[in-house]
Amino acid sequence: MIITRRAVLAASLAAPALAQAQSTIRIRFAHSLSTVEPAHQAAEFFAKNVASRTSNRVLIELFPGEQLGSGRDVNEMIRQGANVMNITDPGYLSDFVPDVGILNGPYLVDNYDQFGRLLDSDWYRSVDAALQKAGFRMIMMGAYFGARHMIAEKPIRRPADMAGMTVRVPPNQMWIETFRSLGARPTTVQWSEIYNALQQNVVQAAEAPYGSLWGARLQEVRKTISTTGHFQALLGWPINAGYFNRLPADVRAVLLEEGARAQHEMTRLTKEQEAGFVDRFKGAGVEIVSDLDISAFREASAATYKAFPKWTPGLHETVRKILA
Repeated sequence: MIITRRAVLAASLAAPALAQAQSTIRIRFAHSLSTVEPAHQAAEFFAKNVASRTSNRVLIELFPGEQLGSGRDVNEMIRQGANVMNITDPGYLSDFVPDVGILNGPYLVDNYDQFGRLLDSDWYRSVDAALQKAGFRMIMMGAYFGARHMIAEKPIRRPADMAGMTVRVPPNQMWIETFRSLGARPTTVQWSEIYNALQQNVVQAAEAPYGSLWGARLQEVRKTISTTGHFQALLGWPINAGYFNRLPADVRAVLLEEGARAQHEMTRLTKEQEAGFVDRFKGAGVEIVSDLDISAFREASAATYKAFPKWTPGLHETVRKILA
């Protein structure tokens, strides 16, 4: 059964804040992805461990595949106070705290492990405080979602190969500006609609980590993946800050501790499964193109960082210094 966003929000906001400490606490956990991806598997790992550590006092109920709405809609529900968690990325969170969006910038890091320097910095601690002020408590931030690549009907070896191409992007500004800087025509389509959009040629190409491309079965409608690696993607799990702060202290501790464990589990699964997904694509007749001019993509996408007037002045330079 599909639960409407309106019903979820109404039920969440109308319910009593939190009753006795020993009553069952149910938290809905939404995302837009398929159940075969490491992100969902990590959410299952988290839900199982939370239930075990609290003797089923805290139950995390998973709603994959946009059952509770789009990623943007669920974040708005969280901001308004619903007892919902979400799998989201910094690009979506930048709707509320603009500076966090830089974590989703093109070619910001060379590999995922470099994000640790940013997430352990005073700069990120100030961003996290701003997120809490905006209504978001991050149960975890920084799980590896994978390098994002292009799937299309032809190889994309340099930005010129993307000129004028309609590329599906999610409705957030970082993706839009990135693909605009690369010469493409970014077109916003919800992930749940991407298969039909490609099949009907509403868009010519899409981009995502291997696991998401496979989970959405896009190899059935496009047969070329170009390993652009334009984003080294990471994800976070927000919950409403006010709701979180009203939870019993021991429950808050369990959620944060198990969130940290799930972050490592998702990162492990993503790295472990990436090679396997490549083999699956090849077995399905997909060409994997790896002889790309990455320096040309990096140079062309640099203009993206000048497209965000709401960022704190000098933000990109600050982040680059931390990474250096």
